[in-house]
Amino acid sequence: MVPKLRFPEFRDAGEWEPKILDEIADFFKGKGISKADIDQQGKIPCIRYGELYTHYNEVIDSVFSKTNLPKSKVFLSKINDVIIPASGETKWDIATAACVMLNGIALGGDLNVIRSNKNGVFISYYLNGAKRYSISKIAQGDTVVHLYSSQLKLLNLLLPTKPEEQQKIADCLSSIDDLITAQTKKIDALEAHKKGLMQQLFPAEGETVPKLRFAEFRDADEWKIRELGEFITERNQSPSEKLPLYSLTIDDGVTPKAERYERSFLVNNEDNAYKLVCPDDFAYNPMNLRFGAIGRHSGVKKVKLSKYYNIFYCDKTVNPRFCEIYFKSYSMITHYDNVATGSLIEKRRVHFSEFLKFNIRFPLLPEQNKIADCLFSIDDLITAKTRKIDALKAHKKGLMQQLFPSVDEADS
Repeated sequence: MVPKLRFPEFRDAGEWEPKILDEIADFFKGKGISKADIDQQGKIPCIRYGELYTHYNEVIDSVFSKTNLPKSKVFLSKINDVIIPASGETKWDIATAACVMLNGIALGGDLNVIRSNKNGVFISYYLNGAKRYSISKIAQGDTVVHLYSSQLKLLNLLLPTKPEEQQKIADCLSSIDDLITAQTKKIDALEAHKKGLMQQLFPAEGETVPKLRFAEFRDADEWKIRELGEFITERNQSPSEKLPLYSLTIDDGVTPKAERYERSFLVNNEDNAYKLVCPDDFAYNPMNLRFGAIGRHSGVKKVKLSKYYNIFYCDKTVNPRFCEIYFKSYSMITHYDNVATGSLIEKRRVHFSEFLKFNIRFPLLPEQNKIADCLFSIDDLITAKTRKIDALKAHKKGLMQQLFPSVDEADS
């Protein structure tokens, strides 16, 4: 009847009170807002149910979408309303609650609205944490999952007797979310900075030198046109030993194969199913190169990839990290798209033989090294801040498990 972790001033405040959600709240349903109703020039801010998964955490104090619907056609929020989807793709995802801390926000039709005189921020954290499993159990459906207010009304809760304890818990968890948001903004700023640098550290189309050059190279020669086949060699070997299976993704490059997509057990003959990939080797997918499906194996050990990828390595006249940046740059992806061939748009590809014929400008190796070091130093900062966010999220998850008592057994 009490949480495992309690703030010192409330340790003698007694047990939390059992309630059902219907005892402390009124229930409403939002009104339909279609994609066509979204208008960023509209006068009414709005929230559609899908945005809960992608744009908001437990506290909503600013809204990014607007609608042009008249007020008579929408359901408007009140400060402290808690919203939770009425439909979704999975039973776990549907248990996603948020507290709207704004008046007059149009709430979409697939949203349950819980209106209470209790602390809405506290309730939203409670529903997303200790009660998430309970909510997932009462959701109905398989392909499309539904969550009805009649089910939510019967949800068992334990609530502190003092409003101050609710507020303390809400403030604690909100402060962690504020830190996560601040770190996310720093990452966004670093990514924008990197993008801006890349546009200036590489020559624009028709130029022979970049707009921005490090001091020691300002009087250096122009970047020279080189054919990729001059310094690239294909690696077309099958592994001779047992190696971990990797995959190629657009966002993460050459990366360990996700367990959920592991299908090696379906392979009958491994001798011809995979290709050897050594450290600093590149892999690319001919059909998806125009979307950026090219990456370098940055690990220190050999791995294997599906035989459907092209694998290659560069000689010592170029820096592999510099090439990785160059090959994934916006100008190169645009070029891949322009030269891709195929009768069907979705099957257009860049064959390796054509890739080797590309002519692009390269600086000498010392300048390549400098550019790579500069841009990868930004990546290191982004990685460090991403890890900090992961640590904060793990800390928040642990706190949410301990700051609320669990009554899931009563729900069943």
